[in-house]
Amino acid sequence: MVSIKTKKEIEIMRKGGGITAAILDVMKKAVKPGISTGELDEIARREIKKYSVESSFEGYRPAPRSRPFPRVVCVSINDEIVHAVPGERVLEESDIVSLDFSVKHRGLHTDAALTLPVGKVSKKAEELIAVTEEALRIGIMAAKAGAYLGDVGRAIQKYVEERGFGIVRDLAGHGIGKNLHEEPLVLNYGNPGEGTELKEGMTIAIEPMITEGDFRIKQGNDGFVFKTIDGKLSAHFEHTVLITKSGGEVLTKL
Repeated sequence: MVSIKTKKEIEIMRKGGGITAAILDVMKKAVKPGISTGELDEIARREIKKYSVESSFEGYRPAPRSRPFPRVVCVSINDEIVHAVPGERVLEESDIVSLDFSVKHRGLHTDAALTLPVGKVSKKAEELIAVTEEALRIGIMAAKAGAYLGDVGRAIQKYVEERGFGIVRDLAGHGIGKNLHEEPLVLNYGNPGEGTELKEGMTIAIEPMITEGDFRIKQGNDGFVFKTIDGKLSAHFEHTVLITKSGGEVLTKL
């Protein structure tokens, strides 16, 4: 069942989205060679307390019998696509790192992600990051009332594949609101006119996950992280988006 948000819920999500973006920005500014992923998690924890919000990720179970996620942010490096658990690993020069973060504010979730270079990175890594960020922007532009999720997925797919990169197919964006993950599933590929029709008041998380090489994935030994099957780089950008007549309104912006 796809949820249509009330005006009050939308205002709460705008506020929560601004907080999500502000905390993500603090983490972004801390990214440099030598910082550990665990330190980035601690920064996020401090900011969550400062804003008096809740973590959407800590304790989250993707399935009823799965282990709860133990941290408040996902910090995925190089071939790690999403859901890497922060810990002792240290960022190194030439890495790329994805920060995926979400908060719950007054009972409603907002979710965002970005990928950053760590120091000087290769031209291919720079291109991958730029293409993934632009793919998100293109997807948001296609997300308006009366369009279909297939239109959004196709816009992302066309842009990315024309530039020679792969699109992860086994992971996707999602509806969001009272639950972190709601209907509908928001694929990053598809056919125009297919899938769920977008209606005013829907809130969705659009999140292209793009690979340098093969789009196929594998799960890591910890049961949380997903990686590229060929060990090549992956980038990830995400915004929580409100569907309106004129287009997608980004709720997770500063």
